[in-house]
Amino acid sequence: MSKVVTTTVLPRDGWDTLNIGATGDTVAIAGDSLNTNVLQDAGGNNIFTSSSGTVSSTALAGGLQLLSTQTASNSASVSFTTQLTSTYDVYIFKFIDIAPATDGTDFRIAFSSNGGSSYGMTKTTTYFEAQHSEAGSSSLGYRTSEDLAQSTSAQILFRGIGSDSDEASAGELHLFSPSSTTYVKHFYATLQEYMSGTPTSDNAYVAGYVNSTSAVNAIQFTMASGNFDGTIKLYGISKT
Repeated sequence: MSKVVTTTVLPRDGWDTLNIGATGDTVAIAGDSLNTNVLQDAGGNNIFTSSSGTVSSTALAGGLQLLSTQTASNSASVSFTTQLTSTYDVYIFKFIDIAPATDGTDFRIAFSSNGGSSYGMTKTTTYFEAQHSEAGSSSLGYRTSEDLAQSTSAQILFRGIGSDSDEASAGELHLFSPSSTTYVKHFYATLQEYMSGTPTSDNAYVAGYVNSTSAVNAIQFTMASGNFDGTIKLYGISKT
């Protein structure tokens, strides 16, 4: 194996940057800065990949791998049907500006074991929330009307979201080992919503498990009534 051993690498006199590689694959060294879009190990495996300042993937343990971005535009549902595999043990969904067409409706999640042909896997869940209205009233409590006990119904995440032009909700959901055929599938979500009626900040916490040893391989998001706008991003967390 050839080696380059040096204490200093400098650009040619009169140049600001030393470029190594072909156009598009260049490693640029300028001053005390080393710039490259892809960093690989000795085996040619990507350690990280970046484009326009955004890291799109990393092999570092615990790193987020962006797997899919779906943007709803007056959509009845958003489904992820091919990304949930054994490649990752933990998946994270991020909800950005989820806005319903129907005022006061609920945003829900459902799970599938058959690639999205049906979404009716059995769940047991919990749901509690903290509320503080623009008028100053507040509350903290468990909500039995939003939890499920061995139910095949979709689980409510955001409830009663407002539909005014400036009203939307955001949050994230973690799903663990969906490909396991030994254990139930645990998940939890932390959500911040703008509720309709008396304008209210609603910080909701939802958790539970899909009570099945079948692999979860598809997930669908819907509103209880009507369509919705918003962006949903799916990430996997690197194992190693």
